[in-house]
Amino acid sequence: MAVIGLAGLTELAALPYQHLLTLPTMPSAVRVARETAELALAEWGISAAVRHPVTDPALLILSELVTNSVRHASALSSQITIMYAASRDTFAFGVHDRHPYQPPLYGAMTGGGSGLATVVQLTLELAGTAGVRQDADGGGKSIWVTLPL
Repeated sequence: MAVIGLAGLTELAALPYQHLLTLPTMPSAVRVARETAELALAEWGISAAVRHPVTDPALLILSELVTNSVRHASALSSQITIMYAASRDTFAFGVHDRHPYQPPLYGAMTGGGSGLATVVQLTLELAGTAGVRQDADGGGKSIWVTLPL
């Protein structure tokens, strides 16, 4: 079983492919974030001719994270930022909002049925890592997922 933690986050800046997207914290952000991920992956040659097996679960994880920000952070965060990064063997993405609450990733597994539980379960099944990183000022956070390709 893979470890959920901040492993690999420091290496994200070194990934050769990167894209940053900022959206209003509203329901349409989920669709736009997902479509942007698909376009970025295709542009980077991942899922170009044949859809990579990690693509669909990764898009579901991303959709759940953006949905959580829209549902739970919109009162304090007027926008969310999604960072996409990849290399030939890694796909990573993070969803940032300005709500200070940091959900416990391990707790999501025992709570069952939540979107965050789905995120953790799929990440573990794909041998990926996930982590929550607090903003320096404590007023927001990013949830990162890194998946092997």
